Amino acid sequence: MALTDLNKGKGVPGNVVAKLMKVDPSFITIQSKVLETKGFLRRKPCARDARVMQLVLTDKACKRLASIAAQEEELDQFAFGDLGLQELAKLAGSLSVLRHRLEGARLRLEMELLGRRRTNHRKWRTVLRV
Repeated sequence: MALTDLNKGKGVPGNVVAKLMKVDPSFITIQSKVLETKGFLRRKPCARDARVMQLVLTDKACKRLASIAAQEEELDQFAFGDLGLQELAKLAGSLSVLRHRLEGARLRLEMELLGRRRTNHRKWRTVLRV
Protein backbone atom coordinates (compact mmCIF):
# COMPACT_ATOMS: atom_id res chain seq x y z
CA MET A 1 0.00 0.00 0.00
CA ALA A 2 2.75 2.43 0.94
CA LEU A 3 4.65 1.69 -2.28
CA THR A 4 1.52 2.30 -4.32
CA ASP A 5 1.05 5.72 -2.72
CA LEU A 6 4.74 6.48 -3.12
CA ASN A 7 4.40 5.57 -6.77
CA LYS A 8 1.54 8.04 -7.34
CA GLY A 9 3.91 10.93 -6.73
CA LYS A 10 2.04 12.23 -3.72
CA GLY A 11 4.48 10.67 -1.31
CA VAL A 12 3.98 9.06 2.05
CA PRO A 13 5.25 10.36 5.39
CA GLY A 14 8.21 8.40 6.72
CA ASN A 15 6.48 7.67 10.03
CA VAL A 16 3.56 6.04 8.15
CA VAL A 17 5.99 3.81 6.25
CA ALA A 18 7.64 2.91 9.57
CA LYS A 19 4.29 1.92 11.07
CA LEU A 20 3.35 -0.17 8.02
CA MET A 21 6.71 -1.94 8.10
CA LYS A 22 6.64 -2.22 11.91
CA VAL A 23 10.09 -0.68 12.29
CA ASP A 24 11.49 2.28 14.16
CA PRO A 25 11.10 5.61 12.28
CA SER A 26 14.86 6.19 12.56
CA PHE A 27 15.38 3.09 10.38
CA ILE A 28 13.20 4.63 7.67
CA THR A 29 15.08 7.93 7.94
CA ILE A 30 18.45 6.26 7.51
CA GLN A 31 17.34 3.94 4.70
CA SER A 32 15.48 6.69 2.84
CA LYS A 33 18.69 8.76 2.77
CA VAL A 34 20.57 5.79 1.32
CA LEU A 35 17.84 5.19 -1.28
CA GLU A 36 17.85 8.88 -2.14
CA THR A 37 21.59 8.86 -2.84
CA LYS A 38 21.08 5.83 -5.10
CA GLY A 39 18.34 7.63 -7.00
CA PHE A 40 15.44 5.41 -5.97
CA LEU A 41 13.67 7.83 -3.67
CA ARG A 42 13.02 11.53 -3.39
CA ARG A 43 12.43 13.10 -0.01
CA LYS A 44 10.43 16.30 0.16
CA PRO A 45 9.03 18.26 3.10
CA CYS A 46 5.34 17.86 3.81
CA ALA A 47 3.23 20.88 2.74
CA ARG A 48 1.44 20.97 6.10
CA ASP A 49 4.39 20.25 8.40
CA ALA A 50 7.95 20.91 7.20
CA ARG A 51 9.33 18.61 9.92
CA VAL A 52 7.71 15.60 8.23
CA MET A 53 9.42 14.17 5.16
CA GLN A 54 7.31 12.77 2.33
CA LEU A 55 8.91 9.83 0.50
CA VAL A 56 8.34 9.66 -3.25
CA LEU A 57 9.55 6.94 -5.62
CA THR A 58 11.61 8.09 -8.60
CA ASP A 59 11.15 6.84 -12.18
CA LYS A 60 14.28 4.74 -11.68
CA ALA A 61 12.66 3.00 -8.70
CA CYS A 62 9.40 2.43 -10.59
CA LYS A 63 11.27 0.80 -13.48
CA ARG A 64 13.25 -1.38 -11.08
CA LEU A 65 10.10 -2.45 -9.22
CA ALA A 66 8.42 -3.33 -12.51
CA SER A 67 11.45 -5.44 -13.44
CA ILE A 68 11.36 -7.19 -10.08
CA ALA A 69 7.63 -7.87 -10.43
CA ALA A 70 8.23 -9.47 -13.83
CA GLN A 71 11.02 -11.63 -12.40
CA GLU A 72 8.81 -12.65 -9.49
CA GLU A 73 6.05 -13.67 -11.89
CA GLU A 74 8.50 -15.80 -13.89
CA LEU A 75 9.80 -17.47 -10.74
CA ASP A 76 6.26 -18.16 -9.51
CA GLN A 77 5.37 -19.71 -12.84
CA PHE A 78 8.52 -21.84 -12.80
CA ALA A 79 8.08 -22.96 -9.18
CA PHE A 80 4.35 -23.52 -9.10
CA GLY A 81 3.53 -24.10 -12.74
CA ASP A 82 -0.16 -24.57 -13.33
CA LEU A 83 -1.12 -25.11 -9.69
CA GLY A 84 -4.33 -23.33 -8.83
CA LEU A 85 -5.25 -21.74 -5.53
CA GLN A 86 -6.76 -24.96 -4.19
CA GLU A 87 -3.67 -26.99 -5.05
CA LEU A 88 -1.39 -24.36 -3.50
CA ALA A 89 -3.50 -24.27 -0.34
CA LYS A 90 -3.39 -28.07 -0.11
CA LEU A 91 0.40 -28.04 -0.65
CA ALA A 92 0.84 -25.39 2.04
CA GLY A 93 -1.28 -27.42 4.45
CA SER A 94 0.67 -30.60 3.75
CA LEU A 95 3.98 -28.81 4.27
CA SER A 96 2.70 -27.39 7.55
CA VAL A 97 1.67 -30.85 8.78
CA LEU A 98 5.05 -32.23 7.71
CA ARG A 99 6.87 -29.46 9.60
CA HIS A 100 4.93 -30.22 12.79
CA ARG A 101 5.55 -33.97 12.46
CA LEU A 102 9.27 -33.43 11.92
CA GLU A 103 9.39 -31.18 14.97
CA GLY A 104 7.67 -33.90 17.01
CA ALA A 105 10.13 -36.51 15.72
CA ARG A 106 13.05 -34.26 16.62
CA LEU A 107 11.71 -33.79 20.15
CA ARG A 108 11.17 -37.56 20.57
CA LEU A 109 14.72 -38.28 19.43
CA GLU A 110 16.07 -35.60 21.72
CA MET A 111 14.19 -37.07 24.70
CA GLU A 112 15.41 -40.56 23.83
CA LEU A 113 19.02 -39.38 23.62
CA LEU A 114 18.65 -37.50 26.88
CA GLY A 115 17.28 -40.65 28.55
CA ARG A 116 20.28 -42.67 27.31
CA ARG A 117 22.70 -40.11 28.67
CA ARG A 118 21.07 -40.26 32.10
CA THR A 119 21.19 -44.07 32.08
CA ASN A 120 24.86 -44.08 31.07
CA HIS A 121 25.62 -41.45 33.69
CA ARG A 122 24.03 -43.63 36.43
CA LYS A 123 26.04 -46.67 35.29
CA TRP A 124 29.29 -44.74 35.55
CA ARG A 125 28.39 -43.41 39.00
CA THR A 126 27.76 -46.99 40.16
CA VAL A 127 31.08 -48.21 38.71
CA LEU A 128 33.03 -45.39 40.35
CA ARG A 129 31.52 -46.03 43.80
CA VAL A 130 32.58 -49.67 43.86
